[in-house]
Amino acid sequence: MPKNKTAGIISALKKSYPDADCALEHRNVFELLVATILSAQCTDERVNKTTPALFSRYPDAAAMAQAPLEDIEKLIKPTGFYHSKALSLKEASKRITEVFGGIIPRDKEKLMTLRGVAGKTANVVLGSGYGIASGIVVDTHVKRLAFRLGLTQETDPVKIEAVLVKKIPQKDWIWFSHALILHGRGPCNARKPDCAGCSLNLLCPRKGIK
Repeated sequence: MPKNKTAGIISALKKSYPDADCALEHRNVFELLVATILSAQCTDERVNKTTPALFSRYPDAAAMAQAPLEDIEKLIKPTGFYHSKALSLKEASKRITEVFGGIIPRDKEKLMTLRGVAGKTANVVLGSGYGIASGIVVDTHVKRLAFRLGLTQETDPVKIEAVLVKKIPQKDWIWFSHALILHGRGPCNARKPDCAGCSLNLLCPRKGIK
């Protein structure tokens, strides 16, 4: 895809979603980290309904590190995979407390030493928590739309991100993934995209759409 077409996609998305931001509700970086870990294989809506009770009981890493594992499991059960997620929250909180002095690292490599944190989660935390553009978050919506728009032929999220960071200006990395997610939840949904009413209609090759 020519650079001018990519620029056109960015411009159209900015008109539709100028203030696109993280859908996970949080008041600080610790809450964002927890919510992002819980969002694996779970909708943001369900996570947002689950976290208030969790944060009320365990508001920071020190409290979460001392929490009984069974209690964390009970509180996060609606998000699915609650055994592994609870262990990730507890172990990550322990490391944040013991190694990083209770502060969520602002470094991607350090973040990824926390249990339950891979590249995608680190990008979310750094981007929406600290405003640091460390990469582009590739979730199911971004993966689907990146292919549909002809931005990449790759199917692996890591490879998709590698392609996107070369095409999208770094200043737009954080915003871009949130904008695509909103677009994927709206007119460009998976089952019945509204191509006629889509702001990207003239730029989109509609790959994968029959």
